[in-house]
Amino acid sequence: MLNKYKVIAAAAAIALGLTVAGCGSSDDSAAGGGTIAIITVDPANPYWKAEVDTAVEVATELGYETTVNAHGNDPAKQTQFIDAAISAGAKAIILDPAGADESVGAVQKATDAGIPVFLVNAEISAQGIAKAQIVSNNAQGATLGAQTWVEAMGGKGKYVELFGNPTDNNAKVRSDAYHAVIDQIPGFKLLQKETANWDRAQGKAKMEIMLQAHPDLQGVIAGNDEMALGAIEALRAAGKLDKVKVLGFDGNDDAVAAVIAGEMVATVLQPIVDGTKAAVNQAHAFLTDGTLPASEKQAIDCILITKEEAGRLKGFVLS
Repeated sequence: MLNKYKVIAAAAAIALGLTVAGCGSSDDSAAGGGTIAIITVDPANPYWKAEVDTAVEVATELGYETTVNAHGNDPAKQTQFIDAAISAGAKAIILDPAGADESVGAVQKATDAGIPVFLVNAEISAQGIAKAQIVSNNAQGATLGAQTWVEAMGGKGKYVELFGNPTDNNAKVRSDAYHAVIDQIPGFKLLQKETANWDRAQGKAKMEIMLQAHPDLQGVIAGNDEMALGAIEALRAAGKLDKVKVLGFDGNDDAVAAVIAGEMVATVLQPIVDGTKAAVNQAHAFLTDGTLPASEKQAIDCILITKEEAGRLKGFVLS
């Protein structure tokens, strides 16, 4: 299994312009200079913290200064940070956008000001404005997760869903992929679907409400790990954790621990570290010699994480 994942990681890295053993290193490129503005969602979430930490590390290694801001999925704040980056003369912007439609204008503003924008983790609903849109293959990953969860459920059962931020395309893509698998099986019944905006506290609160309405529920599918972990907290407090099968998505360290403990059926690793490295390296290539990625839209396959793989996953990197 280890060799298989090394091949996957190497192939993804090469496709995204990353460096892997035997394929050169960032030291081979010309040194950068100036400031790269990193604008993320919420570093309190370990997924976005990994995104920020990776972007800062790679940009610093390439010779850039960095600024970091978090918009909290607020388009107005995102615009403020874009304006600040323009005013400060940033060389490039690494952006995890605050909504697919809501972010088009902000990206256009930066582009019009001559600052290239490289998107990571989420897309915008327009092409030809950002230099790159690098995302996980959410449909592929959610399909893997749903198939494993269906098996754990024994092919039937009553379940609920925790949905992510509605302005983020990833939320709908994952939910649709979950249902493309589950809805084909007559033995499953969706009892309730609640939005919890990728947040652990909201996931817990919404799970408590759904438990009161459906004390006999048998499964939970969640659009990300933080919502799933919130659901686990609520189930544990209600004494029902051992009776309910929970599915997460992201591959954060707390979810890995839950998988190992048998509290979560599986999570799905989004290779956010690889995607963020790609975004910064592609920004550097553009700034140094005008090189653009072969494709603006780029997808990295996700990896299913069950107990078998969980011990080798840390910090969103599978060893």
